[in-house]
Amino acid sequence: MKAVLLTAFGGTDKLKLSELPEPEVGPCEVLVRVKAVALNHLDLWVRKGALPVKPELPHVLGSDVAGVVVKTGPGVKKFKEGDEVVVMPGLSCGLCEHCQSGDDNLCPEYDILGLRSRGGYAELVKVPERNLLKKPKNLSFEEAASYPLTFLTAWNALVDKIRIKPGERVLIWAGGSGVGVAAVQIAKLFNAFVITTVGSSEKAQKCRQLGADVVINHYEEDALTRVKELFPEGIDAVVDHVGSKTLPTGLKLLKKGGRLAFFGTTTGSEVGVNLRELFTREIKLYGVYMGRRGSLFKITRLFEEGKLRPVIDRVFRLEEAARAHEYLESSKHFGKVVLKVD
Repeated sequence: MKAVLLTAFGGTDKLKLSELPEPEVGPCEVLVRVKAVALNHLDLWVRKGALPVKPELPHVLGSDVAGVVVKTGPGVKKFKEGDEVVVMPGLSCGLCEHCQSGDDNLCPEYDILGLRSRGGYAELVKVPERNLLKKPKNLSFEEAASYPLTFLTAWNALVDKIRIKPGERVLIWAGGSGVGVAAVQIAKLFNAFVITTVGSSEKAQKCRQLGADVVINHYEEDALTRVKELFPEGIDAVVDHVGSKTLPTGLKLLKKGGRLAFFGTTTGSEVGVNLRELFTREIKLYGVYMGRRGSLFKITRLFEEGKLRPVIDRVFRLEEAARAHEYLESSKHFGKVVLKVD
């Protein structure tokens, strides 16, 4: 089978189109013919070797997969050859206390497809049956591949951690990113008042079309100043996936009892905070690491009902993976960048 291999940690030149043997399925495993795989910033970090956890090389990236079942192993019960599926990217043991209680993303063996295990930049990918769900019929393969990781993470942040309520004011940094467009939609689904930031007037217009109430072009105005002018008393919640450059500002904008969910460290992972200021204001901080597998069923139903929608900026072919990485790194995209696999 064709696959894009990460041959060494570094630049996009380390991504090579190659041939690999077809994966062999074991008990309760399914072989999926990949039709589309979406990019995430996780792919960039793994490629660069920037994470504490590093895969064995050569490696196949890609967490978000949509495709067709082509083979099933012994014990597979709910899926058969020809089924159109979406892959849940979180991999866990399925047996520990956390998995059995529904908190599979807290599993000691938790992994993400394409992080340590081989992912979807390939014609075929092998996954446990429990990591499959039926593809929404109203979505193309490219659209179906665009939502699992980002929407699951945004759902965990806003619904499971922050517990966003109607009318609450929430700041979502970088609303034009893959996880940003997910967070804006989910927050509006719960009737929150959404403030977000972007880097261009074109992205600002698109964020408003998604439902954002206030959009701040961070190249033209200071987010801290603008939000304080609008809400001197502070806001209820912040979703931060940018890192050290934005998290301190988000903390300053929260009112007493405010909540901040954070994940992603695009601008760095080291942040200095004043602990006394945090505890005297009873600020609540929530670390988010993707989300519970069960939440993806709810998210998928919302896509089927048209209450959430995929946002794809650009589709590349599998052999153009290096170009797709460069495009994602340029921050020109609005929404998701996807690879189409024939």
